[in-house]
Amino acid sequence: MKAALLALALGAPALPAAAGEAACWYENGMVVVTAQVAGFVGDYILDTGEPRTTLAETQAQEMGYAGPQVTGDVLLAGVRLTGLPVAVADLDVRTGLLPTPVAGVIGADVLKDQVVDVSFAPCRVRLSRPGRAPAFPGQRLDLAWAEGRPVALAGASDGSTALRGPFVLSTGLDAPVRLSEALAAAPGAATPGELLPYGVLRPRLAALSFGDALLADVPAGLMNPTPDSVAGALGAPVLARWRVRFDFPAGELRLQPAS
Repeated sequence: MKAALLALALGAPALPAAAGEAACWYENGMVVVTAQVAGFVGDYILDTGEPRTTLAETQAQEMGYAGPQVTGDVLLAGVRLTGLPVAVADLDVRTGLLPTPVAGVIGADVLKDQVVDVSFAPCRVRLSRPGRAPAFPGQRLDLAWAEGRPVALAGASDGSTALRGPFVLSTGLDAPVRLSEALAAAPGAATPGELLPYGVLRPRLAALSFGDALLADVPAGLMNPTPDSVAGALGAPVLARWRVRFDFPAGELRLQPAS
């Protein structure tokens, strides 16, 4: 069967961790790291594109928590943040792409005051306080926020129509790129719902530009809802071309070739 095309609408084993650093694993487009959230130690999806940290409902019940939210500490890569509100939700759909269950999702609310370095191969996560991070040469992009999610400029094209705008940067997205339903469609898709997050359809986007990279024929999908003015989201399969620094306090994204 010929792959659908996405059209734009006109208009490994863990290694010992250094201080402030932790081993992670990267599979099916998601970064997963061991952490402790509200007293529960487990594997968590690290998702820079998720505004809230969430504890899986099953794990919350094991800890005796009831209700849609708990308050607790988060311990990640040697950094402890205290008294954070943590959502409780069923994550079965989101974690279905991973070989083992995860305990939850660590989101941007935990990361926003840190300098976060992510390497994908080998997978490592490092957290530093502002002004204490090691040197990280590489190209610089502006980093902004949209409804609690970090965004940077990127471009997309279906071969005849192009757009450029803010894209959410997500280390836990289930696809390399997703575009807002308001800006794109997949004509002829038999089951449009499968184009949305955690659906099985992956139409192809003709071209994607981000930083100094121009990618062709990229597996993609749609997303809805999206924050106002956001064109879409870029996932870890795109970000993994580089070592990435999210300097959230400084409003900077740094990209260093992965090699």
